Order: sequence, then structure tokens, then C-alpha cells
Amino acid sequence: MATKKTTKKTAAKKAVKKVATKKAAVKKTAAKKVATKKVAAKKTAAKKAPAKKKASAAKAPAPLTTIVAQTDVGFGNSIYIRGEGGGLSWEAGTLMDWVDGAWTWSTTAAVDGITFKFILNDESWAEGENSSVAAGSISTSSPAF
Repeated sequence: MATKKTTKKTAAKKAVKKVATKKAAVKKTAAKKVATKKVAAKKTAAKKAPAKKKASAAKAPAPLTTIVAQTDVGFGNSIYIRGEGGGLSWEAGTLMDWVDGAWTWSTTAAVDGITFKFILNDESWAEGENSSVAAGSISTSSPAF
């Protein structure tokens, strides 16, 4: 009978000691790791913010350049524009838009300005010299054909 009592007491003591040891170790380790991760996350977020500002700054230098021709060319006629810069070409005319009683053409592709001339129906050049406009500006003319 004595052997049975000894076996029961030994098993109960070992189980209690193992459970207590595991709980204490888990609490200490978890608390230290969480604090370290939070600090690292704050540093990473601060580095990403300046990168976004640089990307938006690259988009800013695209000013709108507008060319306006205020002239009546008669029903069924159109004004084209040819030139250099901003996507224009001297070889092929670009049709201008009729907006609020004037012929207009706009672009954001002008970097160094635009040299241009108006053409009636892409056949008859306007009188006078070529005109020019700085990038980001508006040029208003009254061409004669």
C-alpha cells in the first residue's frame, strides 16, 4: 500500500511544476517582442511619406498651354494649327476646337514653348509671321487669311 501513495504524490508534484514554469516564460517573452515591433513600424511609415511627395512633385511641371484664334471663318470652315513643340508638327495640321465663339487648342506637352501658325481648312496659311507662346501661357490672336 505504501507504494501506491508514493506514486500518486510524485505525479501530482511534477504536473504542477511544469505548468507554472511555462506560464511565466510565455508572459515575459511576449511583452518584449510586441514593444519592439511597434517601434519598427513607426520608423517605416515615416520613410514612406517623403517618397509620395516626390512622386507628386514630378507631376506638377505639366502646365496647360492654350492657343486661341478669334476670327470668323464662315460656316463649314475650320482652323487648323501647325508648328513646333507641344506635339505639333509643320507637316500635318491639328484641328482646333470651336469653343464659345473662338477656335482653341490646348496641351500639357509643351516644355520650352510653342511656335505655331494657323491654317484655314488645313490648306491656306494665315498672313504674317509665325507666332509663339511660352509653356503654361495663353496666346490669343486674330489671324487673317
